[in-house]
Amino acid sequence: MKIQTIILNEKRNVSLTAYLLDVGGEYRNVTRRPAVMVIPGGGYQFCSDREADPVAMAYLKAGFDAFILRYSVGSDAAWPAPLTDYECAMKTILEHAEEWAVIPDKIAVAGFSAGGHLAAAAATMSKHRPAAAVLGYPVIREDTARECAQSAPAIVPHVNEKTCPCFLFATRTDTVVPIQNTIDMLNALNQFAISFECHIYGFGPHGFSTGDHSVQSRDTIIPDRAQNWVADSIQWLRDVLGEFAADGLAAPVCGRRVNADQDAWLSLDCSISRLFGNPKAKEVLADVISEMEEKIEPFEPSLTFEDMMRILGKMTLRNLLAERTIAVERFDELDQRLSKLPNI
Repeated sequence: MKIQTIILNEKRNVSLTAYLLDVGGEYRNVTRRPAVMVIPGGGYQFCSDREADPVAMAYLKAGFDAFILRYSVGSDAAWPAPLTDYECAMKTILEHAEEWAVIPDKIAVAGFSAGGHLAAAAATMSKHRPAAAVLGYPVIREDTARECAQSAPAIVPHVNEKTCPCFLFATRTDTVVPIQNTIDMLNALNQFAISFECHIYGFGPHGFSTGDHSVQSRDTIIPDRAQNWVADSIQWLRDVLGEFAADGLAAPVCGRRVNADQDAWLSLDCSISRLFGNPKAKEVLADVISEMEEKIEPFEPSLTFEDMMRILGKMTLRNLLAERTIAVERFDELDQRLSKLPNI
């Protein structure tokens, strides 16, 4: 492993520390790696050490390269300085992507508390958007953000269809960053059909980092299962970025959005109503539709096949076909044919 620290802004004491795992050689099929940029919390007053290396090491163990961003804090934290620091850090990684063997479109962020605010800002309003965001007890609301830095913006107004998938975790009894911050973010992501996963643990303090006893006392009142967010977020990242495979990373199993209705081209991940409303798509799917008519029984005798499709319209066609084991062996072929049709 190589470790390198780059000073991004000497005056504001901004730095990026890179932990780069080896590729090739004994790692055989691993020629490039996905990465996670860790953004510690600290109320925009400092960068927490226990939300830096302990988190980075967990992602390194899982095969990700890890970067720790120490951004502008204290008197230097006036917005948009922290976001500018993020942009500079991401630009640095992208410029060194070939040298460092990082996959440029598979870089996620993981932020905590105020660092979660910065990570969420990166996910919603930056020029260099991350591919995914892990948000730990994040500051989202304007009233909470202003307690950290007077100029820090609310996140929710900036959530839109371009926001990346998000993984959120927090505790119900957090009195520093109230749980409403996480709930507001979930509602915003849901409004734009952005993929997300969330774990809200029943009790526990703010700032518990990995939840491991190596970073907090055994006397801390928090469920042991709160440590599970680390493993869960790693598996979630593999779902949305792709798992290691023989020829690089496999295709993600979880899309950026709930369905592909907003994508430029059609696919099996579009909703049934979207595909069945497109005459050319129905031509591509003619054989499959005939098989569906034979295998899918109506909920009640009076319903026609068209009625059933309207009822199931919000479901993706892929999920319905897989559920009824229809044309599963043809999924790749059907996807390729649909992908040639504009989604209009």
